[in-house]
Amino acid sequence: MSEITKDFSKFSGSSDAYSDLRRNAIDAFGQLGFPTVNHEEWKYTNLKDVVTHALAFSGLNGTGKSTSEDVVKFSIAGKDAHILVFENGIYNEKLSAGTIDDVGIKVMNLASAMELNEVKQHLGKVASFEKESFVALNTAYIQDGVFIHLAKKAVIEKPVHIIYINTSEDSGHVYTVRNLIVAEEGSKAVITESYHSLNTRCSGLTNSVTEVVVGKNANVELVKAQLESENTSHISFTQAIQERDSIFDTVTVTLGGKLVRNNLHIRLADVNCTSHLFGLYLLDGEQLVDNHTLVDHAMPHCYSNELYKGVIDDKATGVFNGKIFVRQDAQKTNAYQSNKNILLSDEAQMNTKPQLEIFADDVKCTHGATTGQLDDEALFYLRARGIGERSARTLLNIAFAADVLNNIKSEELRNNLQSLAEAKLMK
Repeated sequence: MSEITKDFSKFSGSSDAYSDLRRNAIDAFGQLGFPTVNHEEWKYTNLKDVVTHALAFSGLNGTGKSTSEDVVKFSIAGKDAHILVFENGIYNEKLSAGTIDDVGIKVMNLASAMELNEVKQHLGKVASFEKESFVALNTAYIQDGVFIHLAKKAVIEKPVHIIYINTSEDSGHVYTVRNLIVAEEGSKAVITESYHSLNTRCSGLTNSVTEVVVGKNANVELVKAQLESENTSHISFTQAIQERDSIFDTVTVTLGGKLVRNNLHIRLADVNCTSHLFGLYLLDGEQLVDNHTLVDHAMPHCYSNELYKGVIDDKATGVFNGKIFVRQDAQKTNAYQSNKNILLSDEAQMNTKPQLEIFADDVKCTHGATTGQLDDEALFYLRARGIGERSARTLLNIAFAADVLNNIKSEELRNNLQSLAEAKLMK
């Protein structure tokens, strides 16, 4: 703990508009500390191997190791996307398509936008750090990330693809990513975050926080693809706040990483909001992936639908903890949650905990979870038609995963992620 504070004192030497925010955040972390398995929300996710290193939170900038060929390889959202590339959390201008600062639309790296009023108005005010250790650390060490602002009725015609590349082979390095997305009334955007490792030796911890404000009648689609090496760890927190008549769709696909924890909180803060949450995790080896979601229905006449699916092999472990919270004023709420899992080995594990907390009486809410093996009858049907056992199992797993991937609206992004998923399932 003292090393982290010492690192912060070197990092925060200069005074700026965010000095108080940073200091309050590091003070909050000092009170919270790192979560342990004794914390109910971290019961199945042991961070011992992640946080016992001599962690370094500053001093590692983009190394220049990434090339244009790497960017092409990582461009899963397609050639038509507007690409911003970050290396170890720092914007790489040479490998990016450039920023957008047009009438009604701003797409740029956060470090160059910190003095804008739109950033000062929202940064650190959407994702609260008072009870979240890694949000507190992220806020204290904010360096760079993406800032996207859409004015009233603005539409980004091309999808935005944010490519994060980890080049560090230092297991103690933490690189901080902070994204702020503000979509004002009637605006629309499609955004992809993808996380990659330059090679299989890359390690360390990604600490990512994304704040999203979805204005009245705005429509935002956010896809997150975690494709890092098997030696990396990734802890993310996405907080979205929706205003009246807005739509927020999010898809999280986790294929890589040794330890991954995804926190996704969505607050439907006004009437007639719609939110879709989809997640897919394909695990093998000794991977551990923990998805924690919270959908907070604060106002009436809102709809949310959540589907998370996992395929778990070898000694890997999956965790799902999803909560739907319906407040007293949120009458006429429709909220659905489902978690489905397939275990491919006797040593694979899944810990799932769907939850409902309902304080209104005129609602329709369902939740459920299933964990099992592949359907023997379906497997027999395929094998009876001359398909080998391994191919048959792969086909069934791909079909199982398709329920999530089919919710990605971009055909090119969907096809690329499906190809990566198929490659992992065929290993």
